[in-house]
Amino acid sequence: MNQWLDERLHLSRLNDKFLRKAFPVHHSFFLGEITLFSLVILILTGILLALSYEPSNTPVINSFDPGTSDKPNLVPAAYHSALKINAMPFGDMLRRIHHWCANIMVAAAVIHMMRIYFTGAFKKPREINWWIGLLLLIFSALTAVTGYILPYDNYAYQTLGVVYAITKSVPWVGDWLAQAAFAGAFPGEQVIPRIYGYHIMLLPMILVATTGAHMLLMIKQKHTQPQYAKRVAYKKIVGVPLSTQQTPIMLLLALLFAGLVILFSAFIPVHPVEYFGPPSATPIANIKPDWYLLWVFGALAIIPGFSFTLLGGTITAEFVGAMVFPAIPIGLLFLVPLLDRSKDNMYYAENPTNHPVRLAAGVAFLVFMLVLSLAGYKPELIASGTLTTGNANAVLWIMTFLLPALSYFLTMAIVRGIRTLREADERERLAHGGHGGATPGHSHD
Repeated sequence: MNQWLDERLHLSRLNDKFLRKAFPVHHSFFLGEITLFSLVILILTGILLALSYEPSNTPVINSFDPGTSDKPNLVPAAYHSALKINAMPFGDMLRRIHHWCANIMVAAAVIHMMRIYFTGAFKKPREINWWIGLLLLIFSALTAVTGYILPYDNYAYQTLGVVYAITKSVPWVGDWLAQAAFAGAFPGEQVIPRIYGYHIMLLPMILVATTGAHMLLMIKQKHTQPQYAKRVAYKKIVGVPLSTQQTPIMLLLALLFAGLVILFSAFIPVHPVEYFGPPSATPIANIKPDWYLLWVFGALAIIPGFSFTLLGGTITAEFVGAMVFPAIPIGLLFLVPLLDRSKDNMYYAENPTNHPVRLAAGVAFLVFMLVLSLAGYKPELIASGTLTTGNANAVLWIMTFLLPALSYFLTMAIVRGIRTLREADERERLAHGGHGGATPGHSHD
């Protein structure tokens, strides 16, 4: 049987080329796998949820609170189907697993990209995979946004109104772009079917395609090796093979991960559609996006209001705060591989403290994003008395640029201290008759 299949499918070549690929043995390399496991669980739970979801905002009678024959209680079909899913056996549990896996996928992808950045794994020849990884992160966030619009409760309705207004704020083409993206003026009759199409077809197809490209490039280019591999076998692939050792490890991790997510979901509820109720004109106080988009919300919150006309188009604070300003840090992330001056191929993960400028810049960037996320809580900071209406914007803007600068110089100082200690240890070791080992290099990439 094996020979028959091999003659037709060339399974031995597949085994030699892919299934014997060596995976580095290091815990940080499982961050990518966790992202992949999250995507798989999201697809599986999404299929099950789609079987009971009705992608329509056509009014239907609320079977849980039908009202009277004279005045029936009409709600959008999408909202009603969300209520029915919650009432199904394990329906609410499916929603919870789906929700938390979406958050975990974005979080794991963010930490995975941080590992790649701080260890220099984005360098030649892996620049393309860095860019693909960033696209995966961006489209993961967009997929999640479309997902929490689908229940079409008042929270989703208000959120969709904000997203529509931001899209409409694009100068010159805003009206056309918003209506093209959301199937007409908001709130149109086709807006939920359009968002549903994005969430279950377009965006998942992009995620699966980019994930496949990411993995194929990784197999082609090999992982960056941990530092211990340099001592074991210089410029050789050190690790465990995929087919006999890495696969059982991955399966065990996948089962453990799924179990933890289910346990987590059993005790921590998610977005309560019943609490917010069906769509209405009543605004929700201090509405906020999920944590991974809170920094964009913070930028929008502290941009002072303005509007001016340029060549027939209107430039507004909403457009600058929600699109132009966030495009700057995202653009810098795409530029990271191009700023590297290395000419040789990258084989081994680098010690971040041997590259202080890159390390300090990364820490400053993270602080920048955290401060912008804090700015998303401006109303709460004012309500608590921490800030006032008069000084909130000024204080948050100062913090947005001052704290990253301070964190940059503090990181540089800490790295210099670490190097001083290393050099002192090396001198002491040599003074006591030690052999080998050069003083760590002073790279400044």
